[in-house]
Amino acid sequence: MALKTKIHADDGKQDLIITREFDLPVELLFRAYEESEIVEQWMGTKVLKLESKKHGSWQFQTSDPQGNVVFQSNGVIHEFIPNEKITRTFEMENTPFPVQLEFLLFEKLTEGTSKLTMHIVYKSVADRDAMLQLPFSKGINMAHNRLQEIVNRLK
Repeated sequence: MALKTKIHADDGKQDLIITREFDLPVELLFRAYEESEIVEQWMGTKVLKLESKKHGSWQFQTSDPQGNVVFQSNGVIHEFIPNEKITRTFEMENTPFPVQLEFLLFEKLTEGTSKLTMHIVYKSVADRDAMLQLPFSKGINMAHNRLQEIVNRLK
């Protein structure tokens, strides 16, 4: 079965383009990135902070079933235009990966469908390639599938 979230990575470049079309109005797709209650559900993580505004910041934390923290991430929101775009940094704490820059574009396709395009820029080609060695593609597809399922309930 083909993955619905597409990842495009040119050889020798330090960025990725990730695209996904959703059967959701653009306003609902955007809410899935803007509202902490929705983010927690589709990402399966605890939102410690989510200031959905220009110059805001965010911090997420994921724990195992025993309550041990296994993953933390954070960043700063540089641009926030409702239903259109979010520009932010993304840092995975306690990993060798440096901060990355993410440009999220939300596009209305029809009244009931929308498209998310994520342009992610890494510090180096090696950092980008190391990220692609992880189960990144599968993980983002699973997360976007949950996003579609959970936000469908808000229609």
